[in-house]
Amino acid sequence: MTPFDDRSCFLGEGAFWHPLRQQFFWFDVLEGRLLSRDASGPLEWRLGRIASAAGWVDENRLLVATETGLTVLDLTSGTEEPLVEIEAENFATRSNDGRADRQGGFWVGTMDKTARPHAGTIWRWYRGTLRALVEDITIPNAICFAADGRTAFYTDTPTAKVWRQPLDPEGWPEGERALYLDLAPQGLSPDGAVIDSSGAFCVACWGDGAVLRFDPEGKLLDRTAVGGSHASCPALGGPDLAELLVTTAREGIDHPDPAQGQTWLVPAPAPGLPEPRILL
Repeated sequence: MTPFDDRSCFLGEGAFWHPLRQQFFWFDVLEGRLLSRDASGPLEWRLGRIASAAGWVDENRLLVATETGLTVLDLTSGTEEPLVEIEAENFATRSNDGRADRQGGFWVGTMDKTARPHAGTIWRWYRGTLRALVEDITIPNAICFAADGRTAFYTDTPTAKVWRQPLDPEGWPEGERALYLDLAPQGLSPDGAVIDSSGAFCVACWGDGAVLRFDPEGKLLDRTAVGGSHASCPALGGPDLAELLVTTAREGIDHPDPAQGQTWLVPAPAPGLPEPRILL
């Protein structure tokens, strides 16, 4: 298997497809690097601090989640405009998984830098409002949204449980969450996830080297293997949204071979959904 990008990430994460630029973007979280590729070759933005997730605002701007909050990055100039602080006074925590929702908001989870239990929170920023949605979480991951914007999914990775949360028309939680998947019996660790055009939940599994796809009722549909053991975040993109990009990590692997931490691109079992624009 040939990697899409052979730059090794200590902790690859935050992959998404930018529809206007026709590019995948992803992060090397702990190194503070935003990575991409275009026809000219590999691209890199050094952010100078931990950064883990993003969404697109327009052709040249991304909303980026960092260890101190949300910032708007201009891809052309490399300059940043701070938007809102998130736990900036708490030096023990950092951002982790995040994704734009269908209403134009942005969800991001925080966690302790040493993965101290129950030290994290899932936040949502929407049209100038920042609100804590889920507290006492250890490693927030798998944040993604149904096509109609009325359901959010997320996990606390150490529990191996994936939750389904109903949302109101503006994308705020409405009613009680429900258990969608319990992957503990299979010994799986759910990481990043995305919903495809069939409504399937596509989740990268840390340590399993694959993306697993489940139907809306939680039935396993298929497994797509990649070259790195610690599969961390999937994104669906390409001209027809028919390509599956998967980040991996070499974190926690003694004597990693070159495949660990590289970024992989394979045909998707089903096309993706367009990545939503974030409304500032």
